[in-house]
Amino acid sequence: MLENYISVGRAEKKWTQQHLADAVGVSRQTIAALEKNKYNPSLKLAFKISNSLGKEITEVFKYKEDVV
Repeated sequence: MLENYISVGRAEKKWTQQHLADAVGVSRQTIAALEKNKYNPSLKLAFKISNSLGKEITEVFKYKEDVV
């Protein structure tokens, strides 16, 4: 499972979902879905989001092993 801290990065920059969406070239609904862990971004989008937030990709996205 991929956890993300997009909303934390947005809050630090005082950005709305729309502001981040515009910065990375996706819809606001995409950012909302990512924040709710509805789907995982492509690697390219993950890097765009991290760069836009001024963070390393590992600060924004964390992989957690599913325990079965």
